[in-house]
Amino acid sequence: MKESGLWASPLLCVVVLGCLSWVHPGQALKKMGQASKKSGQALKKPGSNASGLARQPHLIFIMVDDQGYNDVGYHGSLIQTPVLDRLAAKGVKLENYYVQPICSPSRSQLMTGRLYLHNAYPAHPSAHPCCPRYQIHTGLQHSIIRPRQPLCLPPDTPTLAERLREVGYSTHMVGKWHLGFCRPGCLPTGRGFQTFLGSLTGSGDHYTFHNCDRAETCGFDLHDGERPAWEMSGNYSTLLYTQRVKKILRTHDHKRPLFLYLALQAVHTPLQAPARFLQMYSSLDNRQRRHYAAMVSCVDEAVGEVVQELRDRGLYRNSVLIYSTDNGGQPLSGGSNWPLRGGKGTYWEGGVRAVGFVHSPLLKRKGVVNKALVHISDWYPTLLSLAGASAKSLRHLDGHNVWAAISEGLPSPRTEILFNIDPVSRRPGAANPQTLRAGFGIWDTAIRASIRAGDWKLLTGNVGDGDWVPPQTHAGGPAGWEALEKRRDQPWKSVWLFNITADPYERRDLSKSRPEVVKVLMARLAEYNQTAIPPRNPPDDPFADPQLHGGVWTPWLGQRNRGTQRGKGVGAKGKRRGRMKDCKVCKLRALFRKVGTRLQRAAAFF
Repeated sequence: MKESGLWASPLLCVVVLGCLSWVHPGQALKKMGQASKKSGQALKKPGSNASGLARQPHLIFIMVDDQGYNDVGYHGSLIQTPVLDRLAAKGVKLENYYVQPICSPSRSQLMTGRLYLHNAYPAHPSAHPCCPRYQIHTGLQHSIIRPRQPLCLPPDTPTLAERLREVGYSTHMVGKWHLGFCRPGCLPTGRGFQTFLGSLTGSGDHYTFHNCDRAETCGFDLHDGERPAWEMSGNYSTLLYTQRVKKILRTHDHKRPLFLYLALQAVHTPLQAPARFLQMYSSLDNRQRRHYAAMVSCVDEAVGEVVQELRDRGLYRNSVLIYSTDNGGQPLSGGSNWPLRGGKGTYWEGGVRAVGFVHSPLLKRKGVVNKALVHISDWYPTLLSLAGASAKSLRHLDGHNVWAAISEGLPSPRTEILFNIDPVSRRPGAANPQTLRAGFGIWDTAIRASIRAGDWKLLTGNVGDGDWVPPQTHAGGPAGWEALEKRRDQPWKSVWLFNITADPYERRDLSKSRPEVVKVLMARLAEYNQTAIPPRNPPDDPFADPQLHGGVWTPWLGQRNRGTQRGKGVGAKGKRRGRMKDCKVCKLRALFRKVGTRLQRAAAFF
């Protein structure tokens, strides 16, 4: 495999060869920055139309929830995905493609093209030679956006949909949002989408669309635009969303380019699927794997229907379809990332290396496997460039335009990926001397973080369970397979280094034998961390309870009666106490609903 441009730096070439013991991190980073700057000058300027297309293409982005690396046919899975296999085989398979380990961070980077933990860089690039662009944080470096959190995408950060509308696109979203909804302006229809059908929270029943945030807070979560779509309850989510997509394609004005974002709730728990798909896997003894496989096959059929509708409506020949998972699969819920290590929520490859491909008649090279380094944040500038957006709209991004790398096989402009730096993972107070020593005084290895640069990947802190979990095709539950490939790292271990190109399964830790590489990457983490700000992780707001809003998960801030409750004086305080008393009653009611919902989900397995 051809090495990435980052290692074109003379210093890092020496590092890779093992001929350099150590240099000061600032010097190393300066050379890295100079190398990156030189390589970037050879690329086309942001905003240039790398595709050379005569007209704006229709952009179809399909995101699947929690699909594992081993949960698609062309990766050797027993799960039947003939449509995905065929589309990928006739397109470009992305086999060095990364996302974030959990839901909201991946979706935020798709929508903004920016990392989720950084403040703006200093105005003078010389202050940070390795990072010459400004970066804007969204504050999601710790976790997902919970339903009751007063949090959403920053309003001053333009979304992909907003930018595409500026250049004439019709924009439609169908499926799961999970980027916050505390205010009306946080909704998809407030962030650039002209129409929306889907859920606002992170999960829910695939038939009833009820979602519970812990035991005490439950509500209905299916919205058509800004209203609850009660009348659609009872439909299976994947099938319902597919029908809405087909309706959008049938009524679309062919004179306008289309951006369609289909974010399926499948294959996220609860594990539910129509009976005809379950029958396909009746021979599987493992109940969770059987239901999970059925959900994947339903997704496969849905994608086929979308592509056929594109053909029937005359939109296919000028379309670009991107298929992507949002994070790795969850082995405890039927998913499989085998032979990769770890799963959803971890920084191991099984949590961040994604299933992804591009299918389009506009590709210059088709039927190929592409190993260029690509990250989910790259879709923002790539799609805007295809749409002919101005160079101004492509500035100050963490993502790169990777269309030439995908379509023509040219080298990727991306040379590294910062997976995350989570300061909340470290206990408050003074740093542990032991973890500082493990970080050579450069980095506190108690902080959960990971970065990939070229062939090398560094992980520090508690990066999540690192098991290699074989596909769960037998009847036994976790006790039956957990010990098959249990990692045996020391409990106190906080640093790992892998050559991912040579060791994609992360079995050979090189942190002890290659300390010079560890130091360079730790210095890189420290450089990123200089611009990081505390996570935007506010506590849950009790006024988000759906029982205060007609039983629906819906925006609760910025409403007319909200100002009265927050006003000054005894009257406002009395109203607030009254609302809180009502909230305690609704929590008790929600607890009984929660129990009932769990019984329904258990019954769905049989």
